[in-house]
Amino acid sequence: MLFPKKVKHRKWQTGRKSPEKLARPDTRGTKVSFGAYGMKAITGSRITSNQIEAARKVLTRATGKTGKMWIRIFPDRPITKKPAEVGMGKGKGDPDHFVFQVQPGRVLFELDGVSESVARDAIRRAGGKLPLKVNTVTRS
Repeated sequence: MLFPKKVKHRKWQTGRKSPEKLARPDTRGTKVSFGAYGMKAITGSRITSNQIEAARKVLTRATGKTGKMWIRIFPDRPITKKPAEVGMGKGKGDPDHFVFQVQPGRVLFELDGVSESVARDAIRRAGGKLPLKVNTVTRS
């Protein structure tokens, strides 16, 4: 699982979850930079480190020994959680896990060294592990 070694702030403020702000397109990380094929987010969501790992396993299995894969996102946003059956108040909960806030247009993974049909199929299957809609893009 991915998580930061050291963080400046242990707990972050919640941030906005309105559909209008989540639907804003991303301005960075929108082009395929390293590989030939990329997995691009169409919708916005928060991706946990477990979901990134599940998608990574699918892509690694598909690329085999000849292909190469890049992960273009890293979960750095801490999500806090209070224990079960604890009353309201008494402060914010302890950090539970880390997520990455994805906005539409962000390239999540990249592949190289495999044929286009294998890459498209692998990206389609890996996209099923993520809580958002994805599309396959090629390097231009």
